[in-house]
Amino acid sequence: MPVWQWLLDAAGVLLGFVLLYGLGLVVRRRLLARNGGTFELSYRVRPGRAGRGWLLGLGRYSGEGLEWFRYFSLWPRPKRVLERSRLTFVGRRDPEGVEQMSLYPDHVVISCATPEGGVVELAMSPASLMGFQSWLEAGPPGTDWTRTTRPRTT
Repeated sequence: MPVWQWLLDAAGVLLGFVLLYGLGLVVRRRLLARNGGTFELSYRVRPGRAGRGWLLGLGRYSGEGLEWFRYFSLWPRPKRVLERSRLTFVGRRDPEGVEQMSLYPDHVVISCATPEGGVVELAMSPASLMGFQSWLEAGPPGTDWTRTTRPRTT
């Protein structure tokens, strides 16, 4: 068999894998959006480096948690879950420098504080931010928004 036929077969197999991966991403996105709306939500995994460490993804509200899924992953479970009771909105800002190329054009960067993880940075559209703030404020009755630790039970 000539070399060009081997190369053509290899290119065909590679193209088949790329198409299967793309189809898998589409099916996964449909399955994630099936039980409730998803929205574009970027998550910063390395906040120590200025403008770096952003991963594109999808957000989905699920009960008392905000689930974050990596965009180009086939894994069906969320990569990170942020609990509403342990999340405090700190502020928002526009993307700066390299972040403008890493994130979607209209997204804003928000900072949230968690007791165990410090500051978490997320990026979302202004409309999604309004929904996020509403979800965050709509906690169960009796929630003390000023507390930093869980109350002790006696």
